[in-house]
Amino acid sequence: MIKAIKGVKDLLPEESPRWRFIEDTGRRWAQRYGFQEIRVPIFETTMLFARSIGATTDIVEKEMYTFADRDGSSLTLRPEGTAGTVRAFIEHNRAADPRPQKFYYTGPMFRHERPQAGRLRQFHQFGVESFGIANPRADVEVISLLWRLLSDLSLPGLTLEINNLGYSDDRARYKPLLVAFLKSVETRLCANCQRRIEGNPLRVLDCKVPDCRSATEDAPRLADSLSPAARDHFACVTAGLQSVGIPFDLNPRLVRGLDYYCLTAFEVTCSHLGAQNAVGAGGRYDGLVEQLGGPAVPAVGFAVGLERIALMMPDAVIVPSAPRIYVAAFGTKAVDVGCALLDELRQAGVPADMDFRSTSLKAHLRQADRLGALYTILLGDDEIEKGTATLRNMQTKAQEDLPLRDLVSSLQGRLRTPESAPFSS
Repeated sequence: MIKAIKGVKDLLPEESPRWRFIEDTGRRWAQRYGFQEIRVPIFETTMLFARSIGATTDIVEKEMYTFADRDGSSLTLRPEGTAGTVRAFIEHNRAADPRPQKFYYTGPMFRHERPQAGRLRQFHQFGVESFGIANPRADVEVISLLWRLLSDLSLPGLTLEINNLGYSDDRARYKPLLVAFLKSVETRLCANCQRRIEGNPLRVLDCKVPDCRSATEDAPRLADSLSPAARDHFACVTAGLQSVGIPFDLNPRLVRGLDYYCLTAFEVTCSHLGAQNAVGAGGRYDGLVEQLGGPAVPAVGFAVGLERIALMMPDAVIVPSAPRIYVAAFGTKAVDVGCALLDELRQAGVPADMDFRSTSLKAHLRQADRLGALYTILLGDDEIEKGTATLRNMQTKAQEDLPLRDLVSSLQGRLRTPESAPFSS
């Protein structure tokens, strides 16, 4: 028997309503904020990710799925959504469009990581990217969207953490100070952090290994190297979050794992996820568009992990799928009429089903229960002769006879009644 590759997961039909609800909620909130959907390729040229994410990041060095195309070029399955969105923004000259350029996307991403709860090799993200606005209100808008979305999904124990990464010049002044300190405590750091000292020293501050966190307690603070402009920008962000009632904590260790971030960095964590507790994260990346060959365009965005949301979202918030009508047709004449009725119901917008294998009333009712049908239409040869059908409420077990000609319109009306509302999509 061939099994799925380790680190990827099938989403079975009983899991799909949870995922569809998360995706639909994300789309609804994004559209409320004026974001439009963009769909970019699942694989891109490897250079795109090396230049955007950073050649010394863990993602590029160890986690990307990279392969040679038949012409010898190097391609990579996308490990995140921002780089491809920026590439599309540049390629299609969206900077020339006077309308707000605000996009959202959803789909699979790929990283070769050690599989664990909520962290797979093929995982799924919902993300947004806002281009062209340097004003800190754009940061507030994106963070607000993230917070409202996750709150609407009723995730427990949410905490928003933010930090000021400053401009590239600020970090250039800070890095020599940090590197000198890290070298003084190098023997106390994990192997990964020792390797990062020269290539990506800020990532050491974000390490979750307890010994590394203890060793860097007295590290120089990035906040002390920030320019007045960077401080002013961040002050406007925090004031904006307070004005819309979004709680946050300042976390000077929050640096994010991607090289392109500047100024505002943020992360929403969930207390019920353990060590890997980030549900969604993002930040401002004003230099990335220009770095990839486009004009100097500021940008800010975030991404959330759908697997982690699915793990934490309470079952009670999932809206069940539309009520299903089951057609139980048995008997030579009734089966033909039942199949025609099944098609008529579906064309009228009424979700309906029938098990063509079942030949007895008992077998049909058993399947109707298994499928969670709200109503079952009982149709035998005797009913056909009378031009009627028996409608059975599967919750109350009450039954009534209705004329066949009125059956579809009657069901349409019943499914719109208040008592049926909890079953509607």
